[in-house]
Amino acid sequence: MELEVVRHLARSALQNLESHRRRIDDLNVYPVPDGDTGTNLVLTLRSIVEALDSSTAADSEAVAKDVTRAALMGARGNSGVIFSQVVRGFVEVLGQHEGVSSSLLSRAFRGASDTAYRAVKRPVEGTMLTVIREMAEESERKENRRLRPNELLLAVLARGEDALARTPDLLDILRDAGVVDAGGAGLVEIARGMVYGATGDDLPEAPVEAESLGFDAIHQELSQYRYCTVFVVEGDGLDKDALESRLELIGDSLLVVGDPTALKVHVHTDEPGHALALGTALGVVEGVEIANMHVQTAQREERLLEGSPGALATLETGLVAVCPGRGNRRLFESLGAARVIEGGASMNPSAADILAAIEAVPTPEVLVLPNNSNVILTAEQAAALSEKSVRVIPSKSVQAGFAAITRFMSSASPQDNERAMLEGLAGAVTGEITVASRDVELDGVAISKGAYLGLVDDVAVVSDADLEAVVLEVIDRVLAGRKEILTILTGEGAPPLDGLVGALEQRHPDVEVEVHEGGQPHYPLLVVAE
Repeated sequence: MELEVVRHLARSALQNLESHRRRIDDLNVYPVPDGDTGTNLVLTLRSIVEALDSSTAADSEAVAKDVTRAALMGARGNSGVIFSQVVRGFVEVLGQHEGVSSSLLSRAFRGASDTAYRAVKRPVEGTMLTVIREMAEESERKENRRLRPNELLLAVLARGEDALARTPDLLDILRDAGVVDAGGAGLVEIARGMVYGATGDDLPEAPVEAESLGFDAIHQELSQYRYCTVFVVEGDGLDKDALESRLELIGDSLLVVGDPTALKVHVHTDEPGHALALGTALGVVEGVEIANMHVQTAQREERLLEGSPGALATLETGLVAVCPGRGNRRLFESLGAARVIEGGASMNPSAADILAAIEAVPTPEVLVLPNNSNVILTAEQAAALSEKSVRVIPSKSVQAGFAAITRFMSSASPQDNERAMLEGLAGAVTGEITVASRDVELDGVAISKGAYLGLVDDVAVVSDADLEAVVLEVIDRVLAGRKEILTILTGEGAPPLDGLVGALEQRHPDVEVEVHEGGQPHYPLLVVAE
């Protein structure tokens, strides 16, 4: 299993999956209709590609270790976590050998299926589990034993397509909605990309417009629980079964996967703070993602209804965003940004960088989110240099840009998107927590070097050595005026969030809280209230 070959196959799989992302998001009705399966699989696979790009692995075993680790740490959502186990089972077999044969591929598919099934405490047929199981069964058929590796891959892909088509026969919610399983569809497109990459054939073009969805596929009941909570626990001798048994008491759609040094947790719950507390009791919690599934379900329904009746909308407006931090980049991509440029405080992109991103977006009309007051003018210069119709949305911070991009719909006109995003900016209150680099008095607040500094809409409001006191003061202020949704972006040096989330639930019980790992430097926490 050569590193360059694996890189090529992973990139091919990602390229194909990305072209089907929106279609798969729209199919997503199980286990909850939050419309993010395609996006979660793309972000999970992208983590693998990024890890392979930076890998220096010299043999198959090392490549397999890098891939497994990247899949676990980058897994997003229910589908991404299960897919990480498909990947783990597949590469752990291949990692034991330097070459690839049909018999080895067959064992790898079996390893992928068995590992995925073991990861799910109560496996449900009619899902991506069914698809990978039938692919493994196809690879083991006697009739296929003499096939060459590429021929075997084509046969396995065909069986996966057939298994996917039959998922509605196995799961009532799919049959009633008239759709196939979204996770299974994603797995098939990943396999298709990998197979075509192996055979050297050109990937087939994704349909511009997918098969129409009926009323029952668009209108779905809300999940029993509100928050999709994902995080990683790292430590020594982690007890997977003990953590799983405790999390079972507070939610469903539970997945706990990994090994004694790192566990990935996915759970749907109304108590994300409690879930994080259970994790921090065992080790160090990282990669926290808390998403409001009720909001996601409403957004999915609104997106589908925006198109012509019963049909999926087509891409009309492209979006470029500037932001620091890998997590923020993934977040903006998941919300519709076609290109994200690394940038922010002390690392502002040039007009040429922004222009190149604008030109790379496959639409004639583009919106740009600068997400920094120092980048707005540069973005306007890039817009003037482009032959495309470009509109700059004057977002002065990453969190302000988040408030704007949540209103973005690629299927809407540039005018409608601009209007909606400007409304999002106008209705948002932003806050940030940083560490003071010197003694100073700012906006009437005395600040000591090394103390935490809290700002609301760029105005200093509090400074203290106690981080929690600063955070709660900032959040109380941004939530003033009957705000309903609070989003927290964690950065470098972010504090443990279990106690904070619990305190917010008590202080503001009517506010919906979402937490995303942003990864931005200089600011442990960025917040925005809408």
